[in-house]
Amino acid sequence: MSDASIQATPEQPKTTSLLVADPHTQKRKTAEKRFQAYGLAGIFAGIFFLIVLLIAILSSGTGAFTQTFINVPVYLDPAKLDKKGNRDINDLKKVSTFGYNPLVQNALFQIVQDAGVETPFEKTKDMKALISASAAAQIRDVVLNNPDLIGETVDFRILASSRVDGYLKGRVHREDLARDKNIDAEHLDIVDALLPSGVVRKSFNLGFITGADASESRAEQAGLGVSMLGSLFMMFVVLVLALPIGVAASIYLEEFAPKNRITDLIEVNISNLAAVPSIVFGILGLAVFIQFMHLPQSAPLVGGLVLTLMTLPTIIISTRASLKSVPPSIRDAALGVGASKMQAVFHHVLPLAAPGILTGTIIGLAQALGETAPLLLIGMVGFIASNAPDGLASGLLDPNSAMPAQIYEWAKRADPAYYERAWGGIIVLLVFLVSMNTIAVLLRRRFERRW
Repeated sequence: MSDASIQATPEQPKTTSLLVADPHTQKRKTAEKRFQAYGLAGIFAGIFFLIVLLIAILSSGTGAFTQTFINVPVYLDPAKLDKKGNRDINDLKKVSTFGYNPLVQNALFQIVQDAGVETPFEKTKDMKALISASAAAQIRDVVLNNPDLIGETVDFRILASSRVDGYLKGRVHREDLARDKNIDAEHLDIVDALLPSGVVRKSFNLGFITGADASESRAEQAGLGVSMLGSLFMMFVVLVLALPIGVAASIYLEEFAPKNRITDLIEVNISNLAAVPSIVFGILGLAVFIQFMHLPQSAPLVGGLVLTLMTLPTIIISTRASLKSVPPSIRDAALGVGASKMQAVFHHVLPLAAPGILTGTIIGLAQALGETAPLLLIGMVGFIASNAPDGLASGLLDPNSAMPAQIYEWAKRADPAYYERAWGGIIVLLVFLVSMNTIAVLLRRRFERRW
């Protein structure tokens, strides 16, 4: 037998089981599990930092919602407040806050003496460091509104100074008093002695939510209420202008405009405007609305116009997406039964796209509510809004601030009480933003239709 006649025995094929993964499949599954682990790690990292941020905001800002008050019975001495004794309001207005300061200080000094507190202070004006600079103005307003109180002893709940408030909140420490010229350790001893009797007490600070901004020397009186009204008037301007203009532009571009280079250029520019930094819109508002059109600086009307320009791209993009999500069969059916193009759009397409339009509008308003940079350039941080507007025209045209601008202004000031209020303002702003986004989600789920 020759070698050529010997045939090679073929190799037996390797048998594999469908129940056992081959190395390639195992490698692919390992890579998939690794990717899932990276995703979960990213989610947990985001949640962790979000929790840390919320804890930092709440721990630093909740103190702004409480304030230290001092209950003082003040004798409204006629010899100082109404020397002529005729209770004439014009004569009473001539007595400034300097005439009321001694009355408050005398009342507080008398309380300290009656409580038997040992103190080195012998003059009533030494009590000045314990009370807010706004106390005299508060009592003066009460007297001017009710002159019959003159000659009586009236209980007043006055604000304590920011140092006293900071001491009770742990913001001011005794070891730091050597560098503080506003208060001494003996003043804090008086506060500690008056706490058990309830003369000095911390309670909810409604004035922080409803009040107005204050000067550097009256941090304990500063509130966010007037700036909230400024934001409200600005959002009113944005809603009145941005919603109809944005929806009308979206309907034209999506339903009626011919598809050519001009409309393509417009669409590209709208997308680009949505990504433009907000401070650019502030520069545009400063140049056009203030320097060219001579509208009042720091007015909510100007702020609303600037924010309208910034919000329009967001509303247009979201509205076009909502219109595009309506099935073409709706349009075809309307046109098939004899409706015109406009009737098909306004009677059928637009109502079905309304949930998405409302959602985009609310999200755009929420974005505008939190903007600060455009407001810096039109002067809404250079004005201390101390009085609430008395009407629509006043609210739109009188100088005012807004919540983000007010928070920025407080964060710049030296008194630590303003820093605390800045954090408190962030809490209020976040509540508004979360509420608006929640409303947007609920509206979308309530009116959204599944195709």
